[in-house]
Amino acid sequence: MNETNTSDLPMDEHTLETPVTPDALAKLKLGDVVYIDGTVFTGRIGLYKKLFDEKAEPPVDIRSLTNVTFHCSPAVGETSPGEWKVSAVTATASFRFEKHLPMLMDDHGVRVVIGKGGMSQEFYQNHFRRLGAVFLNTVGYGIGAQYGRGVKKVEAVHWLDELGIAQALWVLNVKRFGPFLVECDTEGRSLYQMALKETNAELMQLYEGLPLPTLKRMGEVHNPEDEVF
Repeated sequence: MNETNTSDLPMDEHTLETPVTPDALAKLKLGDVVYIDGTVFTGRIGLYKKLFDEKAEPPVDIRSLTNVTFHCSPAVGETSPGEWKVSAVTATASFRFEKHLPMLMDDHGVRVVIGKGGMSQEFYQNHFRRLGAVFLNTVGYGIGAQYGRGVKKVEAVHWLDELGIAQALWVLNVKRFGPFLVECDTEGRSLYQMALKETNAELMQLYEGLPLPTLKRMGEVHNPEDEVF
């Protein structure tokens, strides 16, 4: 994997139409800005447990629906029976789904995962690189209303009674849905991991020449490599 400084990364803008093709995914670079047009479905731990722990039959053919999923909680209101409006969409931390996500990707063809916080480098190499998939990260906090404006229609909602609004499978029709940042590309390279490596290198320099403390608390370590991120 080629070494690159995060400050050297160019930023291009892409609009991806679902289902996103392998060629379109291969063109994405770390740090690129992405918008989505088409169909996206939501997924959180309640959905994953039902599908993969309880072995429930999927309520819809996900593979034929789309290959884009979003780890999120939509703020949804029912304007009339069976009619829904999404006013905001807030991402949730994706690393919590590492147990189930490979099964979703392998069994149902998911190739674009949207969320926040990223996942481990090992996970990206073992699954995203293997499948030519990408991870798109949401941009900052307090932007849920911006993402909500990109949701044009709720196509369907599944397992709402069983799982509740936050955990149900929402099928969303979106237009210029974003912006998102390419956090992991099809080669398994991670923007977060690159940034952490740069940060850790600077932190190590801060420790140079510092004397060891005379007293220490229980569990405290003296090796700075045990403390950095």
